[in-house]
Amino acid sequence: MKELDVAHLQRRLADFAAARDWQPYHTPKNLATALSVEASELVEIFQWLTPQESERVMDDPDTAHRVTDEVADVLAYLLQLCEVLDIDALAALDAKIDRNEKRFPVPGTD
Repeated sequence: MKELDVAHLQRRLADFAAARDWQPYHTPKNLATALSVEASELVEIFQWLTPQESERVMDDPDTAHRVTDEVADVLAYLLQLCEVLDIDALAALDAKIDRNEKRFPVPGTD
């Protein structure tokens, strides 16, 4: 798996939007809405699958392509939202994992 270079991806997304004069539309509200829409499109792929079918979703090339595209769309909008709001996505995730480790300790370790 390729290492995630958030800054590089955010630059590419910003350049892509700038070349098309899309920046005025990339408000936090619009990006959060687009993120929700794309996440819903990802969910739609799994909506009526059994748990077992969902575990094999990447076995079918057409479905795998759809899942991969929707994951990319979700990540793209999330990274753009973080850029606009000046959120360090990796630091935010790291801090959230720390909070969750305290909130949900491993049973028997308290």
